[in-house]
Amino acid sequence: MPYTDEPKSDFQHFIRLGRDGVLGSVLYDHRPLQLNEDDYQRVCQIPKRKGANFRDLPGVRVRPDNKVEWDPDVERVKLPSGKPLVPDYAMSFVGGSSSKPFGRLWWDETVPTVVTRAEPHNQTIIHPLQNRVLTIRENARLQGFPDYYKLIGPIKERYMQVGNAVAVPVARALGYSLAMSMKGLSGETPLFSLPKNFPSHEDQNCNEVSQ
Repeated sequence: MPYTDEPKSDFQHFIRLGRDGVLGSVLYDHRPLQLNEDDYQRVCQIPKRKGANFRDLPGVRVRPDNKVEWDPDVERVKLPSGKPLVPDYAMSFVGGSSSKPFGRLWWDETVPTVVTRAEPHNQTIIHPLQNRVLTIRENARLQGFPDYYKLIGPIKERYMQVGNAVAVPVARALGYSLAMSMKGLSGETPLFSLPKNFPSHEDQNCNEVSQ
């Protein structure tokens, strides 16, 4: 799909750069895993606000110790399929102490580790304002993959490729460090600074890459 807007931040500018340093025009893999009907109905019920998750659904009560339990005064809500709105596995995950099942991400929060699966059953992966999980491309960006990387295979396999990968910025830094060490240029101290023109989404580095 084509980009609909010009880059609005230095990160967007950096992540859209192609191998040749020119801004790309096509975005790949910006598609989410299609949820089954029951999970989609559950996601639609999660409030669109910071910190929202399955605990906000009717029938769930949070105890003082931050663990969940069924509210005896609320009748268990059923989906059109006949299955419960709040599944048992969400209530029992990590002994009832987790807020990850069917959790929404938010704009100013740190995103949890990118994993290989896109199901919202036990992780915070729902888009802040849309009733879907993060797309393959959104996960790829979280892992530092430039937009010109094009993944192949079924959708679930593409999520796995991203989740199993070493984050691209980390891989670059490790590769640079290893090369410097092999050349005997890393010095005797355990730490060193990357060069100023090392790939980065900072403004000055974006300008250098694009020139």
